Amino acid sequence: MKNDVFEESPLDAITAFTPGNTANLAQSAIVSPARVQASVSLPNSALGWGLVAPEKAPGIYRSAGKRLLDIALVVISLPMTLPIVLFCAIALWIEGGQPFYRQQRLGTGGNQFSIWKLRTMCRDADELLESYLANDPALRREWDRTQKLKEDPRITRVGAFLRKTSLDELPQLFNVLLGEMSIVGPRPMMPDQLPMYADPAPYFDMRPGITGQWQVSDRNENSFAHRSTVDAQYHAKLSLPLDLKILFQTVGVVLRRTGY
Repeated sequence: MKNDVFEESPLDAITAFTPGNTANLAQSAIVSPARVQASVSLPNSALGWGLVAPEKAPGIYRSAGKRLLDIALVVISLPMTLPIVLFCAIALWIEGGQPFYRQQRLGTGGNQFSIWKLRTMCRDADELLESYLANDPALRREWDRTQKLKEDPRITRVGAFLRKTSLDELPQLFNVLLGEMSIVGPRPMMPDQLPMYADPAPYFDMRPGITGQWQVSDRNENSFAHRSTVDAQYHAKLSLPLDLKILFQTVGVVLRRTGY
């Protein structure tokens, strides 16, 4: 699987998270809740494949409260998360070069945006993946089913720790501040994964999240296609109590280090 990846120097990327920029970013995020870079070509509907978002009264939390909570959590957590991101970036830089990368994902309405992550794999990971899958039928079956590998040979030593603790996701707080993502929501998928996702209408009606219902349930055991069912359930029940419950459960998942 080949994806467009844009490498960032650590100083440029970290500067985007500095407290001096937070107020301006937060203000622009409120005025313009999503920065759209590109759109997936989806026929007959902005939501894709001729589908429309399920009709649902938005409610105060769904329409405004969730966004305000996102901004508040990012701003409040910044003094703690920024040093962690900086420390992880230095460790990755020492291990093997550029610590940050951006990758195209699908967001609200089928629009594409660049997701920020800490690099956890070796360089040329996409080319290596194709080679591994071509030479190992078992790995190919696992990848086709889950879009993940439990024993991924591309992951570096520092990267393995970051994945286990989910610290590689922290730079996505920047995406949240820009309005491209939410703290809680469906996990952002890559454009070429869309055909494997059953009904994208609920997904396209929400901002993708750093954590979500799928991450705190059985994310490592079910197929990628099952995510559409989990995301649809979250969309139907979206509320402040549910988001707070997922945030609380996320802490347990991180402490158990179940990510890979």
